[in-house]
Amino acid sequence: MSRKKAVKSRRFRGVTMPTSAHPEIRKVKRAGHEPTIHGNKLWKSSCLLIDYMKKYPPEHTRRVIDVGCGWGISGIWCAKKFGSKVTSVDADPKVFPYLEATAEINGVRTQHQVSRFEKLGKRQLSQFDMLIAADICFWDELVDPVTKLVNRAVNAGVKHILIADPGRPTFTEMAERCVEKHYAEIIDYDVDKPIRADGYIMVLENA
Repeated sequence: MSRKKAVKSRRFRGVTMPTSAHPEIRKVKRAGHEPTIHGNKLWKSSCLLIDYMKKYPPEHTRRVIDVGCGWGISGIWCAKKFGSKVTSVDADPKVFPYLEATAEINGVRTQHQVSRFEKLGKRQLSQFDMLIAADICFWDELVDPVTKLVNRAVNAGVKHILIADPGRPTFTEMAERCVEKHYAEIIDYDVDKPIRADGYIMVLENA
């Protein structure tokens, strides 16, 4: 009986999304890099972000900050499709070898920064046109830091803020605070092909 061949990558809206079976990802693993804050794979909420941005291209995309980036596929897509200068930010430095491999597979590069949400100040955020994030509000203790990050980004003049999630209660609490304070929208969103994903996107247009 033959064994099912492992899928090494999948194409989605013009980018290649490697799996743990991809040779370049396996090479990073063999080098001993083990992410500790859920940065061990590509998360499907990134597909929601990418599909949304493809359907509704933001007006301001020159400089993008991808917060809690993990393997960074959303920022990589922005770099590839919009020509954005992307800063990929994560609290876990061990995700960046995976991000570098994913970016190289897609023929682009992003700048890297190790930082917690609380450390991203108004001065730095003011350098960016758009803030994107996927699956960053997964613990109760993240609700306040993510909400305050959005507040600072709005005050800093970031034009577009897009945060995707499968619909965790913690995300909903954060997003509802932003609806109340900044008139953000919470959009029920799903993608059928070639990758199935569903959840919500918090969309905040800071005119």
